[in-house]
Amino acid sequence: MSKPCIAIAGFQHETNSFSHLSADLPEFEMADSWPPFLRGEAVLTQTRGMNLPIAGFIAAAKAELHPILWCAAEPSGPVTARAFDSICREILDGITQARPDAIYLDLHGAMIADGHPDGEGELLRRIRAQVGPDLPLVISLDLHANVSPELVAHASAITMYRTYPHLDMADAGARAHAALSDLLKGHRPAKAFRQAPYIIPMHAQFTGAAPAGPLYDAVIAYDAPGQWAEFATGFSGGDCPSTGASIIAYAPDQARADEMADALLAQVVVAEDAFDQPLPSPADAVQRAMAMPMGKPVVLADVQDNPGGGGSSDTTGLLRALVAQQAQNAMLGVLYDPQSAATAHKAGVGATLTLGLGGMSGQFDDTPFNVACTVHALSDGEVVYEGAMYGGGIAQIGPTAVLHITQGGADVKVVVSSVRNQCLDLAYFRHIGLTPETARLIAVKSTVHFRADFDPIAQATIPVASPGALGCLLTDVPYKALRKGVRIGPNGPPA
Repeated sequence: MSKPCIAIAGFQHETNSFSHLSADLPEFEMADSWPPFLRGEAVLTQTRGMNLPIAGFIAAAKAELHPILWCAAEPSGPVTARAFDSICREILDGITQARPDAIYLDLHGAMIADGHPDGEGELLRRIRAQVGPDLPLVISLDLHANVSPELVAHASAITMYRTYPHLDMADAGARAHAALSDLLKGHRPAKAFRQAPYIIPMHAQFTGAAPAGPLYDAVIAYDAPGQWAEFATGFSGGDCPSTGASIIAYAPDQARADEMADALLAQVVVAEDAFDQPLPSPADAVQRAMAMPMGKPVVLADVQDNPGGGGSSDTTGLLRALVAQQAQNAMLGVLYDPQSAATAHKAGVGATLTLGLGGMSGQFDDTPFNVACTVHALSDGEVVYEGAMYGGGIAQIGPTAVLHITQGGADVKVVVSSVRNQCLDLAYFRHIGLTPETARLIAVKSTVHFRADFDPIAQATIPVASPGALGCLLTDVPYKALRKGVRIGPNGPPA
């Protein structure tokens, strides 16, 4: 008997409705933290061994695989209509050519495209229009998915990451393969879907602590043959009707699926107060960090200017606070400023410059920070990841410089890049000759992903409310398209 044929593809984008950037085809074609646009056999060979859902699916597969494509773009504003339609069409054409027995898709779940507030739901709608309602179609999603009822209806089964930082992306793909194998054997699980009554801010979703950690323990406790549950904490940067947390449960019968979903939803409701986590201002955060005992570094997380959530990575609020309060032995990374990086490369190591750092996006009344600095180090921006999340992968952040600021008695070294990229690995500092373990303060433009690599060397982590496109103080976010009644943040006002 021949092996079943499974068509596989990946199309990843986390859309921040409040970002001034957009994702067009060039953004999907370039290599950044993840591989460039892959087609055909390259999907199999160039994702092998990576912590990616599609890599986990491929490694688990016992079937004949028909790889179509895999692509991703750095989080930003909406995907352009050109990019969305082009990539969708290529996936549909690949399915036509493969004539598969089943389909697996590696998706994010928080994609918004021009004209389509539910990007993944629209992709699955188009696929179902082509292949019909019965062909097994399994998808894996990011923990930050904004899951719509339509997406759940179109997918035969869904698996999701269960950790933030996302250490189990490949595992989510492997679980998707297990679900698809059951579908190919004729098993059709019942499913139940519930949306939480409030939106969870991104900085509060860390699964290494309560309340998210215990909630995922409860999710995992349901894993058994023929049944499982998933909890999406949601992506608060997306402005659409499905924004927010949700639960999906799969079981042999509807009563059991409903029971699981209702029990988990009740736990999410109880956890609402615990998800309400205030953020200090940059000045207060720096003061707290400097008052802590010498020894291991204190990490300051610039959670709202995280390029991994659509931030510009160039806002200057936290940098200004470090300099104003004369922070000593401090490092900040990664500030996106191609112009300053180019100037530093032209001037060379040791040169003294006066630069307007960052602030180029012009959002949030931010302006370039005019400061005197010395070029401390230069690199080509090839960052070989060392941490658990992306270890072994390579980021390309373009010509990069370390600029040393001693103005006003401060001692701050800033890693400045030419490509927008989230500082989620110690290698962003180490690749250019810095030793973060010896710093007193480390400021990172990241929300939570950095914690997998930075927590082991840190005495404490302080999330900071510096302005940025990934709003974590949700009542300040100018939402317009939320579903009626969902609370804007824990204990927040209804939309």
